[in-house]
Amino acid sequence: MRIPEPSSVRRAGLLGAIGGALTIISGAVQGIVQRASDVSDEMWSYPWSSDAYVAVSLVLAALYVLVFIGVLGFARSGVAGPGRSARVGTVVALTGTAVLFAAQLLSIPIADQRLDDTGAGLVGACFGLGSLLAAVGFIVAGIATVRARRWDGWRRYVPLATGISFAALLGLAVTPALAIAAALYGMCLTALGVALWTQPTPSTPRPCTEAVQVRL
Repeated sequence: MRIPEPSSVRRAGLLGAIGGALTIISGAVQGIVQRASDVSDEMWSYPWSSDAYVAVSLVLAALYVLVFIGVLGFARSGVAGPGRSARVGTVVALTGTAVLFAAQLLSIPIADQRLDDTGAGLVGACFGLGSLLAAVGFIVAGIATVRARRWDGWRRYVPLATGISFAALLGLAVTPALAIAAALYGMCLTALGVALWTQPTPSTPRPCTEAVQVRL
């Protein structure tokens, strides 16, 4: 696989970090709104009004675009190694992020529906599928990154941590802890972008220095 120019990976990392940081902010804002909201938690738009939720969905969809660019930079950087796990994991993570983007846009027409309505159920399933794909993809690619040892220090563990945070988001999606889970995975996405910005290319593999004894 041809490794792209470091500058393009840095740009992708920067945009991904911005998307992650804004995700943290959105999670914090949702937590604040949630405490003061008088919207029923049986509504799809909770804790927002249906009108406000349309604008929120557009903003969140834009954040998924930034996150997708960051994940694409990770996939192209080669830091997960050349193996099949790295390729499959990053493709699945990208697919999951794209599904989440689509689900966010599909949320707009159902902003005024209840959770038990058919449309809300279908869109909720799309969110679940996207989160599951992203979690599995990042975990697979994260394990490959740890094993490849092509990233230095803390960076090696960020993709795996991102996958775990997506899994937590999936498990807490219908609980009051959703805002906390969203902020957590936003932190991981920010860290992934920073890792790409600070080290956009794989480390040079170190030659084996172990002595080999030859029996004459």
